[in-house]
Amino acid sequence: MAARKTTTRKTSPKPKPCADCKNAGQTSEIFQVGGRTKHDSADKQEALCLTCWGTGEAPAT
Repeated sequence: MAARKTTTRKTSPKPKPCADCKNAGQTSEIFQVGGRTKHDSADKQEALCLTCWGTGEAPAT
């Protein structure tokens, strides 16, 4: 009888975190307010990271 071979599982490498959003999937942006003369608001709003599309993982190149 032949000896039984053991097999190992192949694990996929962990994806790298997105550099723009720091693995959060969102970025905060300053927005402008005002009618005619626009000025920056002191508040910030959350926006979807356009590099990783909200996944938090670096895009595959």
